[in-house]
Amino acid sequence: MKAQIPEIIEIYFRASNANDVETLVSCFSTDAIVIGEDETHRGTAAIKGWSVNVRKKYEFKAEVLRAIEKPGAVVVTAKLSGTFPGSPVDLDFKFTLKGKQISSLEIG
Repeated sequence: MKAQIPEIIEIYFRASNANDVETLVSCFSTDAIVIGEDETHRGTAAIKGWSVNVRKKYEFKAEVLRAIEKPGAVVVTAKLSGTFPGSPVDLDFKFTLKGKQISSLEIG
């Protein structure tokens, strides 16, 4: 049985797989933070830049495997396949939501 994933997180993964950067960025609050690959990206302009660059670098797709609700967060495990060493790999995406938007995302 698949866990219920908040709609904004489903939209995030659909947009990511479609390389739809504009829709992906619209999932985040204006003051959101993304942490991944030992870098922190603050605000939607920085998140957009990160999103464009990471897609050029790795050309990946994500398959959601499972989701777990934790206090104050939703942790989604996804299999990423792309042009990076060790592909495919399972990564955890820890989402914190503010209203109906993503306020933070930690990938690792």
